[in-house]
Amino acid sequence: MIPSNPPIQSMAMSDTESDASLHAISHDLFATRKAKLGVLRQEGKDPYRQNWEASHSSQEALKIFEKEEGSGGSAEETEVSLAGRITVFRLMGRASFIKLLDRNGSLQVYVAEQTVGKENYQDFKKYDLGDFVGVKGNLFRTKTGEITLRATALKLLAKALRPLPEKWHGLVNEDQICRQRYLDLIADPRSRERAIRRTEMLRLIRQFLWARDFREVETPVLQNIAGGAAARPFTTHMNALDCDFYLRISLELYLKRLLVAGFDRVFEIGRIFRNEGLSRKHHPEFTMLELYQAYSDYRGMMELIRALIQHLSREILGRMQLSRPDGTEIELGGPWQEFSYRELVCQSTCDPQWFSRTREEKAQFCTENGIELSGQERDFEITQAVYSKRIEPTLLQPTFVTHLPRELCPLAKLNEEDPSVLDVFELCINGQEIAPAYSEQNDPLLQRQLFEAQVGEEKQNLDHDFLLALEHGMPPAGGMGIGIDRLAALLTEAESIRDVILFPPMRPLGHSG
Repeated sequence: MIPSNPPIQSMAMSDTESDASLHAISHDLFATRKAKLGVLRQEGKDPYRQNWEASHSSQEALKIFEKEEGSGGSAEETEVSLAGRITVFRLMGRASFIKLLDRNGSLQVYVAEQTVGKENYQDFKKYDLGDFVGVKGNLFRTKTGEITLRATALKLLAKALRPLPEKWHGLVNEDQICRQRYLDLIADPRSRERAIRRTEMLRLIRQFLWARDFREVETPVLQNIAGGAAARPFTTHMNALDCDFYLRISLELYLKRLLVAGFDRVFEIGRIFRNEGLSRKHHPEFTMLELYQAYSDYRGMMELIRALIQHLSREILGRMQLSRPDGTEIELGGPWQEFSYRELVCQSTCDPQWFSRTREEKAQFCTENGIELSGQERDFEITQAVYSKRIEPTLLQPTFVTHLPRELCPLAKLNEEDPSVLDVFELCINGQEIAPAYSEQNDPLLQRQLFEAQVGEEKQNLDHDFLLALEHGMPPAGGMGIGIDRLAALLTEAESIRDVILFPPMRPLGHSG
């Protein structure tokens, strides 16, 4: 005889008591379900040796029914076959309802002893929430108007030995949400929708760029030199070559080698690794889109990124407005505002002469205005601290911040009229950088000077191979990087990039470091 599930009692308790209680309940249910599995195997009905041929997904089945119903046809004559996980189970005598969750959504299923047979119905009554089943039957509309599948055949395809999170509240512990994202995706429709939107966003990005004759390429993750950005890398050792490698901190330098090779429009969507901090906007492992277009510049990149984000917003959201948690609306349609870096800094500090001030005067301003400094910052780094703390968070509407100081990037072209700034922009939306873009530096002699100034005494960090490639000639080009995680958070209106990363790295359980 198959044991019944233990009752789940509802009572007020602390978070710690609740976690302990839920763990105990989960343990009891595991034992009960494991016993059910043992009985099924004794009866020769091993659920892990089954399969099912599904003819439709849940949403495809719904569309077929609505189309037939709308055209005046006999919608209930169409037979469909589905497979998915049981997320709702309402057992009632000789007829019951379940809901199946599959890749596209969910569908209600009506299971009656009269249509599936007495033996099959008795087996069905032993199923549990979380089990995977295959069902076949005809669609109909219930008295309440819900499109439902009337099962004529069903089969248990996999047994869930552990229970799913409670239906109405799902997972509430943030650590558990990230650590057991698979449960979060089942229990929280918003989390599932964010994940689906992210994959759709990547598909649309690729199609957008392919339509403009960009070629997608792949470049090395393991690199001899951590170049293309100023960031602390992760290191590893390759036994086959007996030498150390870095996990890449940028896609830039290999993609530019392809410009040298005559690939005029290239892009890569790849993982980047920077051994730095965690925050709502930053993550050590993240996804970056980088693209390079010969015979363009940072102005051409402005047109491209605006067209891309507006296209994604139309296709994914069906609108050009985003809503922040505080109710502020972000307008993606129409023209986007543009300011120079210097203009914003002088405005924020209320000092038109800011860039003529001494380092000490700038540091004093930061001290008086609560901007923390280590004391080791160079002049331009103090100004950058003012920008990142006082200005960037206020740029909620799409804003191109242009002509940043030359010290911030050695890979961009210097402005002809003012060589102290670069022909670049940073696109900020919702108070954070979404996409930096450059008119790419293609003068090999000047590039070498800029690299040498950046690395200082650490000449081993100079990428001689990239400079050698540049000496063979690289066409003028515009280049751009887009943080996919930040863009996904923006277009799903998530509060943190962690919400759109499926499996963020976590400390091992029990690790106290």
